[in-house]
Amino acid sequence: MLIKNITRLIAAAAGAAVLSTNVALAQDGDAPARDLNQLLDFVKQGQVTEARENRAREQRFTQNKANQQAELRSAEAERTRQEQLSAQLENTFEENELVITAKQAQLVERLGALSELFGHLTAASGDLASNIEVSLASAQYPDREVFLKDLIEKMSGSDTLPSVDEIERVWYELLREVTETGRVVAFDAEVATPSGELAQRSVVRVGAFNIVDADGNYLTYNNGSLSELPRQPSGNYTGWASSLASATSGLHTFGVDPTGPTGGSFLAAIIDSPTLEERWHQGGYVGYGITAVGVFAFILAIYRLIVLSAVGAKVNSQMKSDKANDNNPLGRVLKVAEDNPNMDSETLELKLSEGILKETPKIESGLTLLKIIAAVAPLMGLLGTVTGMIITFQAITIFGAGDPKAMAGGISSALVTTVLGLLVAIPTVLLHTFVNGRAQRIIHILQEQTTGMIAEHTESSLRS
Repeated sequence: MLIKNITRLIAAAAGAAVLSTNVALAQDGDAPARDLNQLLDFVKQGQVTEARENRAREQRFTQNKANQQAELRSAEAERTRQEQLSAQLENTFEENELVITAKQAQLVERLGALSELFGHLTAASGDLASNIEVSLASAQYPDREVFLKDLIEKMSGSDTLPSVDEIERVWYELLREVTETGRVVAFDAEVATPSGELAQRSVVRVGAFNIVDADGNYLTYNNGSLSELPRQPSGNYTGWASSLASATSGLHTFGVDPTGPTGGSFLAAIIDSPTLEERWHQGGYVGYGITAVGVFAFILAIYRLIVLSAVGAKVNSQMKSDKANDNNPLGRVLKVAEDNPNMDSETLELKLSEGILKETPKIESGLTLLKIIAAVAPLMGLLGTVTGMIITFQAITIFGAGDPKAMAGGISSALVTTVLGLLVAIPTVLLHTFVNGRAQRIIHILQEQTTGMIAEHTESSLRS
């Protein structure tokens, strides 16, 4: 019975210390206990091992606590040192502020009138840099404004004074800009085409006004690069520019834009002005019809002039001949008198009048049509004008009258047809007058010759 109680007690103790026993067994690598005595030995060994580990752990805790106290004392000492250093730096900063204030006052006192001078130098450098950025001379001498901007930043952002060399360079750049505005210089530069392609070209700069290439194309300078204008001025401007580009000396005619390359209002106005072809297209279908009628009238008038000139020459030859020739109106009229020599005067007069009446429509052919065209052309122009004005007022109704340029453009396009009508009517009237004069001259000759012939016939009849 006692052995059983002891066994239960040992089992309970073994269950309570199972973890430490397992650790000891794991460390020793022994096999499980074979009897109670061996189990008791294992429990005893586990208690000894656990006690040894606890003592080692307590020693580490004590040592760490001492280290923490040492580190805390070190951190407090460092904080005290940094506070002392901060106070020292604050004192030094205050002393330096006093020194800076004194130095600045000393600088202002020593500068005296120079401060005003440097202020003017800064303003002059700023104005010069702004002019140089858009100046055509910068296409030949790039990056001149970089020095001026650095100098302005230097004088504005610190107390550093400009050197004598820098002041002299500002003066040099100012004089060079003034000098370059009066020179005509040729040099090579990279030019951008309207499609965006870059190419090296020979260009000519005319002062600070315009710059052209060897082909006479006007160029524009923007953001440090040259580019060809997508639309060139019409007229002789490009031809003059090409002549100037190929010249080596002497005086040459050239179209200078006095407003300069940046504003360029005069050159822009010339470029924006429509050409004759563009104005003609502004007339629309009515303008095309007026042009067609005008061309037809011109061709008809020229044709009738040629025909009447040939008929007039034949009539003049007939007047010098004694025999009637039927290749001209006068000959055919005279042929009537030759074929009827014994006819009485009154009948002969009627026959000759009949012959003249037959020839008159052929001679006056086309005159009525020319007169109609001269009268209809202005009416067609007026029709186009009224139609254009209606379209313009409809646009004003939709979009308003806030843009005078749009209204002026519409009215200008509407009046193109009136101009075309007058351009057709005036020459047509002149041509009609000229052609009618030729025709009336021939008819007058016919009447004169027949009247003379009747008089001779009457006189010969009275004698007989």
